[in-house]
Amino acid sequence: MPPRIEPLALPHPGLPALLADSLADTQSMVRRLWKEWKNGGNRFALPGEALFGAFAGDTLVGVCGLNRDPYAGRPDVGRLRHLYVHREHRRAGAGRALVRRVFQAAQPHFALLELRTITPEADAFYRHLGFAPVNRTFATHELALR
Repeated sequence: MPPRIEPLALPHPGLPALLADSLADTQSMVRRLWKEWKNGGNRFALPGEALFGAFAGDTLVGVCGLNRDPYAGRPDVGRLRHLYVHREHRRAGAGRALVRRVFQAAQPHFALLELRTITPEADAFYRHLGFAPVNRTFATHELALR
């Protein structure tokens, strides 16, 4: 059964388990997501911004956010942020479904979507979803939405 993608409000009771899995996987994106939300630095509350969760039944198995890109210097550039899928739920479509939901949310607000990643696996994943590699200080991939 494919994951269900829904807007995610923080704090969420499923986040601690996802955070623990991400830390065990030596990934910091869920920790940064939670830290930035708690300190008010990123609440996904500006126009065009959103945070989504992937659910298997009632269990939160993934997250992905959309922000106005703070590095682009242009209001028509969005940034895909904090994508993480629990290790036990990978390769089941949650990551793809989250990114596609971000695409849908971004299209009315942004002409371009950017992200930054460092792993070859993530590079291949994002290329498969249509992102093109770029070599900028704060972006490794971009996708034209219009």
